[in-house]
Amino acid sequence: MKLIVQIPAYNEEGVLGEAINCIPRLVPGIDQVEILVIDDGSSDATGEVAKQAGADHVIRHTTNRGLAQAFLTGIETCISLGADVIVNTDADNQYNAEDIPKLIEPILQGKADIVVGDRQTDQVAHFSPLKKRLQKLGSALVRRLSSTDIPDAVSGFRAISRDAAMHINIGSDFSYTIEMLIQAGHDRLAITSVPIRTNPVERKSRLFKSTPHFLFRSALTMLRIYVTYKPLRAFVSIGLVLGFIGVFPILRFLYYYFTSGGAGHVQSLVIGGSFMVMGVLFIMFGFIAELISFNRKTLARTLEKIRRLEQEISKMGSKPDQ
Repeated sequence: MKLIVQIPAYNEEGVLGEAINCIPRLVPGIDQVEILVIDDGSSDATGEVAKQAGADHVIRHTTNRGLAQAFLTGIETCISLGADVIVNTDADNQYNAEDIPKLIEPILQGKADIVVGDRQTDQVAHFSPLKKRLQKLGSALVRRLSSTDIPDAVSGFRAISRDAAMHINIGSDFSYTIEMLIQAGHDRLAITSVPIRTNPVERKSRLFKSTPHFLFRSALTMLRIYVTYKPLRAFVSIGLVLGFIGVFPILRFLYYYFTSGGAGHVQSLVIGGSFMVMGVLFIMFGFIAELISFNRKTLARTLEKIRRLEQEISKMGSKPDQ
């Protein structure tokens, strides 16, 4: 049983070494623990620090592609390296690596495909009251969109089984946390969470410039993923709302048409008709998007099969000649 701990990193030369050194090399139920660092186009010595600290594998993006794509590169690399379980953690040592055995336990027991570390944000001292409330609100919205019951949806400390990793395909360049949960929920994967400990982090996040920026990007991600997985519902809902709005100007026109002998108020008919046409167009877009969504599911299954095939080929290549 092989566990690979992957660490996406961007300009983390000052803290990465400590994060690597804290990762346990002996984990109950695991025969082999390896560490993979994804250097996301760092301009400092992140890659060299990773090697010096004892990372087993270091791969590098030539340019900064964003956290989500660094995470996806890590997942694909872990699959090709034959990982049975993948743990993702942050390069700033935010998460207590001693909780890795607890994090992977539901997977080893066959009870979960994905386990998310719950930071219990209400108890994190360095989180402001506003941030705690936003975390709670955002996690509640993600739970609704993903049909899961994860209290800390944006936690990056998570364990993933090999089979679950085959399903993951991140399209965002911002963050993988929300998209991965919604995707996994719609793929009917078994997802659970366990309480974990955190370490104080002094520096500001490099993922977002400010809280409003984070909220805006997260909202866009949730909207895009919802439309991706529920296109017919999304577009038909918008179409019905537009059509409903268009009814009122048309009724106004009809009222004056019959009470005033057909005089005037043509503008109401034009406005109402425009809203009705837009409503019909959105409903049509919904059916088209639903057909595209079917193709997406077919491509996702194809990607999963390709990943499994690549892993089998990798295993065959690593076997000694008989």
